[in-house]
Amino acid sequence: MTVEVLNETDEEIDLAEFAELADYVLTQMHVSTDSELTILFIEEEPMADLHIRYLDLEGPTDVMSFPMDELKPGRPDAITPEGTLGDICICPTVARKQALAAGHSAVEEMLLLATHGILHLLGYDHAEPEEEEVMFALQRKLLLTFLSQR
Repeated sequence: MTVEVLNETDEEIDLAEFAELADYVLTQMHVSTDSELTILFIEEEPMADLHIRYLDLEGPTDVMSFPMDELKPGRPDAITPEGTLGDICICPTVARKQALAAGHSAVEEMLLLATHGILHLLGYDHAEPEEEEVMFALQRKLLLTFLSQR
């Protein structure tokens, strides 16, 4: 996998940890090792700009995903063809507020958001209750398994 992780904030973020998470999730989802993904950490103002531009919603949000080649998960016997998954933007200050409310660390929240963003890039959604149940269960399983193996 080619996973590029960039930090355009003043927050101290272990970029390698997010690259490892992305590699783990994409491997578990049977995505070609020749695929590309970018994770970008940005401040509230640029996130708010993206939020209004693409979703017509005010204020910064926690994570946004921008798919490119619309890749889907593969299977153990049929790896997804190579391609560019797209970009994930995460806002650490919003994540920190959510983490405080949820009772866990900001890093755990950002790892959750990165996993969530990757699943969106692979076509998962949570607009309907059934979709939400599937996506959130998978997101939880992937993140907990990743964290337990570290």
